[in-house]
Amino acid sequence: MALTLGVHASNPSLYHLSRLPHLLDQELAPLGETGVWHRYTDGTRTGALLADGTLDFGGTGSTPPVTAQADGHDIVYTAVSAPRPGHGALLVAAAGPVHRVADLKGTTVVLGIGSWQTHLLAKALDRAGLSYRDDITAQRPNDSARHPAERLRSGEIGGWIAQEADLAAALRSGDFRVLLPTAEVITDRSVFFARRDLAEQRPEVVAAIAAALQRADDWAAAHPREAAEAVAADLGGSADDWETAHRLLPWRLEPVSDAFLAEQQEAADILHAVGFTARPIRTADASVDALRAPVAAALERVAASRTGREG
Repeated sequence: MALTLGVHASNPSLYHLSRLPHLLDQELAPLGETGVWHRYTDGTRTGALLADGTLDFGGTGSTPPVTAQADGHDIVYTAVSAPRPGHGALLVAAAGPVHRVADLKGTTVVLGIGSWQTHLLAKALDRAGLSYRDDITAQRPNDSARHPAERLRSGEIGGWIAQEADLAAALRSGDFRVLLPTAEVITDRSVFFARRDLAEQRPEVVAAIAAALQRADDWAAAHPREAAEAVAADLGGSADDWETAHRLLPWRLEPVSDAFLAEQQEAADILHAVGFTARPIRTADASVDALRAPVAAALERVAASRTGREG
């Protein structure tokens, strides 16, 4: 049986595993399985692609699985990354008028709508007594022909949530300030989720995929320049900026935990309160307790192998 894994530019673990397919093959072969890749550009579609059978397994940030559940898609959380404090940030113009989150009221903020960035902004605004729905105008980067950095520099927009190489390049320019580091608001984990039938009927397969992802993460952590050059050649941007971004990632996966589910529930409640999702959800409904032990064992096996090589 061929399992279809989704890959898009915004999930570094899946991206690098897709470039190292032998790692997935080595984990799946003992189970009589193979993996194939489905490439797409918009990670916010992951839940729908799982629901319609295009994908068996995918990964995003924190928001897409919440919206998938709210849209009625029956997903199951499988594994998560460690928190990613350096992955992204809310930027403002260095010499601009925005000095606190409350100053964003009435402005336009550019972000990946539907991505983890929506969770970040909605929670930050809520803490400042503002509403994502009522107090700012959210726009996607491609809503304008001008790059968000140009728009922010000129004062056309009030804020921009940047990540990875874009964030590194923006900070290197000296034209922008970090108004809000992501780590002050959310954990910003990579989140991996699957079709329920796969998670419940073949937990050993899900654990094997988690092991392959961790092995790809180990490779990226050990080869930051090579990984950065590959991403730059494929996605654009400078290898230097991608290397800066890669060195800030934890490259470590964890099993789903109650603490993680609580983080997601908080996100779900905030997103529903501001009207971003149509109905309330229980994130615990997307968890299969029997999956935690095999995933934990698979990740521990990879960690032990890594320690043995380092020793």
